[in-house]
Amino acid sequence: MTRRTLLKILAAAPIAPLFPSLRVFAAPYTGKLKITAIKVLGLQRPVATGNCLIKVETDAGLYGIGEAGSTGEMAKARIQTMAPMLIGKDPLAIEKHFFELSSLMHTYTAHIPTISGIDMALWDLAGKILDRPVYELMGGPFRDAVPMYSHGDGFDMLDKGAVRAWAELVRTRPEGFKAYKNSINFVLGVPAARYANTLMHEDLKKVRTAYSNCREAVGEDIDIAVHCHNEFDTPSAIAVAKAVEPMDPLFIEDALNPPYSEGWVALRRSTRIPLLTGEKLELVRGFKPFLDTQAVDIIHPDLAFSGGFTGTRKIADYAALSRTPVALHNVGTLVLTFASAHFAASIQNFYRSESALGRPTHYVEDMAASNPPIVKNSLLQLPKGPGLGLDLNTDFLKQHMADGETWWG
Repeated sequence: MTRRTLLKILAAAPIAPLFPSLRVFAAPYTGKLKITAIKVLGLQRPVATGNCLIKVETDAGLYGIGEAGSTGEMAKARIQTMAPMLIGKDPLAIEKHFFELSSLMHTYTAHIPTISGIDMALWDLAGKILDRPVYELMGGPFRDAVPMYSHGDGFDMLDKGAVRAWAELVRTRPEGFKAYKNSINFVLGVPAARYANTLMHEDLKKVRTAYSNCREAVGEDIDIAVHCHNEFDTPSAIAVAKAVEPMDPLFIEDALNPPYSEGWVALRRSTRIPLLTGEKLELVRGFKPFLDTQAVDIIHPDLAFSGGFTGTRKIADYAALSRTPVALHNVGTLVLTFASAHFAASIQNFYRSESALGRPTHYVEDMAASNPPIVKNSLLQLPKGPGLGLDLNTDFLKQHMADGETWWG
């Protein structure tokens, strides 16, 4: 493609497109393919942690795969409303589709987690049509490997021996993770994602002891973070931050109720520890008050919930205005893992991505028939191949379909 042709294509746009690289590469193919079906595959926990897979098919036989932050049944119900807006349309008109789907108001408001999966599948499909990786279509890569962090759970953090055994184990793992987040709910005996009572002195002693044990066991060469699940009130969150501050945590995640409140600002003013949140927030509207008030140091969207590639890119661009780093939440399947890697490579203000890789079950790795994810020295190599670079193990998926599910719904 010549420079003159490129300028003509860009000049033809009524407004500057969010993804000029996609527009340029897609120009020769515009209007050549049509979407023929949108299908859903529900998967069992913990393989998909409540998510499902979305497939967008075309009349050319090509298809794209995405992951939605909703169950299979929920996504199927919502897609009944959205399918007429997509069937028969050009799959490469991704920005237009995202706008129309995300602005739905009747008869139901737009369901962003399901739209996230559709958007992800459209980007995978675009990459296959244009024979390019998604990160290139989005304007990257800014990096050739993705910094990751993992989870330090499954042991008693109040038991020094158990903590030392965990620290010795993580040093032997081939992924070489340099950062772990350790869940506070196990220390306090609070079910994950449930509200906790206001913490008392004895609770805070447990918190201090648990994270002190972790810091002592891993030393200074591995980072630890405080993993909350939005369970605390503001006084408790502030007290937790004060209790763990001597251990110099990498961040405190999701200490307060997910939506923005002035409690986040109070917490921010009370501690020098970086604050991180956002895994259940949607679109720019969910993150805007946090960014406008500088209530958190790092935002933490999940591509399967926040708006897929298109919606989350808008979030990252808004965060870039205040030089705010973007981390990625991800406890999903291989699809979300590869999608997160492509997104991480496509933005400048990326920080780290969460990872479910390296777990004893290896359920993410086992989803790959070939081209498996490779993590070394805490860095995930960018997937190879067009689109997301997925080669899914169909036998594995069939063995782990949700109860009552049929192959691609």
